Amino acid sequence: MVDVGIVGGTGYTGVELLRLLALHPQVRIAAVTSRADVGKPVAEAYPNLLGAVDARFVAAEAASLKDCDVVFFATPNGTAMRMAPELLGWGIRVIDLAADFRLADPELWAEWYGEPHACPELLSEAVYGLPEVHREAIRSARLIACPGCYPTAVQLGFLPLVEAGLIHLDGLIADVKSGVSGAGRKPELSLLMSETGESFKAYSAARHRHWPEVVQGLQRLAGRPVGLTFVPHLLPMIRGIHATLYARVLDPSADLQPIFEARFAGEGFVDVLPAGSHPDTRNVRGSNRCQIAVHRPMGADTIVVLSVIDNLVKGAAGQAVQCMNLTLGWEDDLGLRGIGLYP
Repeated sequence: MVDVGIVGGTGYTGVELLRLLALHPQVRIAAVTSRADVGKPVAEAYPNLLGAVDARFVAAEAASLKDCDVVFFATPNGTAMRMAPELLGWGIRVIDLAADFRLADPELWAEWYGEPHACPELLSEAVYGLPEVHREAIRSARLIACPGCYPTAVQLGFLPLVEAGLIHLDGLIADVKSGVSGAGRKPELSLLMSETGESFKAYSAARHRHWPEVVQGLQRLAGRPVGLTFVPHLLPMIRGIHATLYARVLDPSADLQPIFEARFAGEGFVDVLPAGSHPDTRNVRGSNRCQIAVHRPMGADTIVVLSVIDNLVKGAAGQAVQCMNLTLGWEDDLGLRGIGLYP
């Protein structure tokens, strides 16, 4: 058994980690931190975990995690980078679900996150935790930067096209929608049900923090600069991300369906749907799966890729558990074989 700690166990990604890890056959939940609820039973804060998690919240400090083998950070940006060096020094594997180690350039990180990086020397070591691209590197990693939820859906959708050099790279468009849980568990007027219900809007259209992460990932795949327009939207639902991706194909005669099917043939968590399909976010709700469909409207040279995930699972906690499985030498679907909820 592996002892696991979770820093930030009171947010949506934290409780999703707890839900998945409580049923993991090789994991013992050894520590769950909280700044406000020290000593309180975790299941008292989240009754859905009653009978599954018997831990109590402990102080949010490195000393509380010293006996763990793996520590997950389900915290706001800027937390993991201040604690990771000490944990790594103790031989603990660190998996960060926030953005602290996603960008390789510390100056770029400071530009987008508003403060200097606390441990820039670790950025070159951190492995980007998208298993469909970096599986072998993840296996030997001690510091893993889990992708954001938007970047996961977008990169998986563009992956076969960029990797095979099939599209123009100067005009990619990602039109992406998310449920409100993607904004975290905080009291904010714009996230109230009476504000989001019966409504639909774009936000951060001019500048969103996930843009440099997506561009960095696509440029690594392409080996050259990529031009991307990224516009997120807020949907009146709790979970789910739907990415509608646009690109111009270099060869209008190319049949892209078999290219997608071949690229993801060995990936247990990516489903390429039959030609003409339209994936629903509800079909992946609660699961670690991404479902993708490829379209070419009117047979023209514009390709439309539809990519859906659950933002809290494949876009956060599930992908983090998948990375843990890989770095510990287990099958990457261990503890993640649950079927999506329907309806």
